[in-house]
Amino acid sequence: MVNLLEALNLPHIDEDLARVEGALRRAVTAEDPFLTEVAGHLVHAGGKRLRPALVLATALTAVPHVTDDVVQGGVSVELVHLGSLYHDDVMDEAEVRRGVQSVNARWGNLVAILAGDFLLARASEIAAGLGTEVAALLAATIGRLCEGQIGELQTAYNVERTEEAYLQAIAGKTAMLMSTACRVGALVAQLPRPEVEALTSLGRSFGMVFQIVDDILDIVETEEVLGKPSGHDMVEGVYTLPVIRALALATSGGDLRALLGRPLDAPEREKARAIVRASGGVEAAAGVARRFADEAVAHGRGVDGAETLGELGHRLIDSLPVEAS
Repeated sequence: MVNLLEALNLPHIDEDLARVEGALRRAVTAEDPFLTEVAGHLVHAGGKRLRPALVLATALTAVPHVTDDVVQGGVSVELVHLGSLYHDDVMDEAEVRRGVQSVNARWGNLVAILAGDFLLARASEIAAGLGTEVAALLAATIGRLCEGQIGELQTAYNVERTEEAYLQAIAGKTAMLMSTACRVGALVAQLPRPEVEALTSLGRSFGMVFQIVDDILDIVETEEVLGKPSGHDMVEGVYTLPVIRALALATSGGDLRALLGRPLDAPEREKARAIVRASGGVEAAAGVARRFADEAVAHGRGVDGAETLGELGHRLIDSLPVEAS
């Protein structure tokens, strides 16, 4: 897969993300040592820090260097992301996250939920220091993340899940936070309002690409490549775009429908993945992602210096081991 941080082609990206990393570790420090350990668990586990990088990238279209406020904007967005991961792992009963034991597996669901709440609270506190608009934006983003997750839970194990329901869920679960990252960078850098709106829309379109590509990889890649169990979405009853497209086809829908609608064991999971791969559903999903990538490019044209950012979606799709149809 393409390295998105390298694809952004930002000057001093390593140094700027190091500043974000330091501020992030300070942000998860609490008075209670145990809470500090739990809240910092996934921070210390690492991560690509893509969302803070989007904050940096949008700000750098207007300012010559990354300011402390831009760094804090990146931290606030990453804390929302991390807090959502703590909660997601509780709902999924996940045992591993980023190559380490998940918080819920190590300390229990109650601790994981409270630590996730702490991270969201810290994100809101930091955002408040960046102005009322950023604070309101972070609050709205957390709400949309919850709406997207609820939408996904409502359709669990439902083989009649529609493409519209899927797109609405990922717009809240993933695209909203990518959009927020771009908007925070634009607001903190004090870009003109039309450019703020263009970058916000760019982030949303890229977020849609990012999630669709992630869902495709869950079908086509191995656990070794993914760093997590492949086919996990189908096991959990989350039927993503490649699966929805495969279910809609006469050639594959019947066999796939007979397997889904309930939890799958390992052989059933692999059989379902094979059906989806052979159906053309993966290529069709990549085609939908391509349309969102085109939207991102169009939004990027409205902002000087945002061309590379606008092309990220296409770079991501081009790295897939499938062709878009």
